[in-house]
Amino acid sequence: MWIGTQFSIFMVNKPGVLAQVLGELAKAKVNMLAMTVMDSAEHGVMRAVFEQTDKARQILSRLNMPFNETDTLCVTLENKSGALAIIMEKLAKDHINVSYAYCTAGARGGRTTGVVKVQDLQKAMRILGQGQKKSERSNSVIRVNRSAGH
Repeated sequence: MWIGTQFSIFMVNKPGVLAQVLGELAKAKVNMLAMTVMDSAEHGVMRAVFEQTDKARQILSRLNMPFNETDTLCVTLENKSGALAIIMEKLAKDHINVSYAYCTAGARGGRTTGVVKVQDLQKAMRILGQGQKKSERSNSVIRVNRSAGH
């Protein structure tokens, strides 16, 4: 589990805008770890966690795409039924409110990434870390990116 920088990118809801953003990120070889898109009549919001946050920030700025950044809890999960439910139950038991969550699809028998927005990241990490075996904890990665919001 780690703390990842999530970008919320605000796009005009018209054909080609999402394709343009994704195409420019791909050209720059910015790897996307997780993504979700929501829409309304006027605009869409793409939430994404990227491997190369600095490059993503530069591309979005160059495209004049309004965005903001927030820290989210990223959890590596088994790609099986109930994996995210277990995480949610642990957080609920300790009264951690989840604002929203989404996952990558993952591969059959492989791993997936769950992205969870909570108020108290450190407490959530402490709670979820309690269930790990000692050997797993030593292999976990915690990455903190405290970039200024836009």
